[in-house]
Amino acid sequence: MKYCVLIMDGAAGWPLVGRGQQTCLELARTPNLNSMTREGILGLARTVPEGMEPSSACACMSVLGYDPVVYYKGRAAIEARSMGIPVGQDEVVFRCNLVAVKDGRMADYSAGHISTEEARELIAALNDSLGNENIHFYPGVSFRHILKVKGRLDVLDAACTPPHDIHGKPVAGFLPRGAGSDFVRDLMVRSEAVLEKHPVNLTRQARDQTPATTIWLFWGTGQIPEMPPFRQVYGLNGAMTSGVDLLRGLADMASMDMLKIPGVTDALDNDFAAQAEGALEALQRYDMAVIHIEAPDEAGHSGSIEDKVKAIELIDGEVLSRVRSQKGDGLRVLVMPDHPTPIEIRTHCPEPVPFLLWGQGFAPNGAKRFTETEAKQTGLCVDPGYSIMTRLIGRGQD
Repeated sequence: MKYCVLIMDGAAGWPLVGRGQQTCLELARTPNLNSMTREGILGLARTVPEGMEPSSACACMSVLGYDPVVYYKGRAAIEARSMGIPVGQDEVVFRCNLVAVKDGRMADYSAGHISTEEARELIAALNDSLGNENIHFYPGVSFRHILKVKGRLDVLDAACTPPHDIHGKPVAGFLPRGAGSDFVRDLMVRSEAVLEKHPVNLTRQARDQTPATTIWLFWGTGQIPEMPPFRQVYGLNGAMTSGVDLLRGLADMASMDMLKIPGVTDALDNDFAAQAEGALEALQRYDMAVIHIEAPDEAGHSGSIEDKVKAIELIDGEVLSRVRSQKGDGLRVLVMPDHPTPIEIRTHCPEPVPFLLWGQGFAPNGAKRFTETEAKQTGLCVDPGYSIMTRLIGRGQD
């Protein structure tokens, strides 16, 4: 038996005012997903345990079959791991976003989805101006980067707010606070002078693109616990494809291989077809292939109904059409978002998400469409969500 897991990051959401109270999943044209739903098992899964933050790190950990209550201790260190950044006992890492603050408000959590190449120049400039033996900036993908601080464990107690949670709001009320926050806030303020006149930002402004005006630090994390290898827990060897560092970090923690597929990104310019074909080809060498697609989540953070619907339709047309063609070849499939990213709030929420189990051995349970409403109507809810992996493969440990 072979297994495929498709994570449609942030694809779930809430009914939309002015769109007939339909969600983006309901608005999207998804003939392949709907056909698979009629042939498989639809339900809800609670991927974010009660009281935990609804981050992709926590939720995707559940989808991969690991209990976040045991293994989730923060996000930044997971991303640092994917980038090969060691975190010592006296070190703390932060997610370091390049953002745009205008007139005191959070104008753009991604600095206009700045390119990775442009961002690398800005991060290098920050290192030159603000870095030292205890402070180091590491470039990541697009607006997402890492700051490592040595000898200041007190900053772990700083209460920080993710920038995508405060779109359009005055930033003054959301700056880091509490123990260790003075250090964090000082770095953020000092970054503004470095970025203001940098050639990358001047060029972006000349092109009428959003400049990166400051860094925003959050998700501070120290060392993280080790997870047992996926093969040890579930008896299968796995591989993953994703366009973001977080999932690469989770794959490394689970001892899964990362597939190198050209054209895989975090947005609508992702090569959906190549990602699907690369993952399915990998099943010749692996027992399981995990396909993580970030585009619906990014559209949700941007507040774009059109882009989120388009991302879902591209997943259906370019990815699930290819997965569905493998029917009858001893394949089992799990399709689900990790968490909802409702357009209205432009950030994650901890509500349960729909899931679909399809393929050999799964009998239909009467659902017709892959939507939040139909999943709820089935009455099937998997809680804790990390046990969904056991349902997919029929063995392992909860």
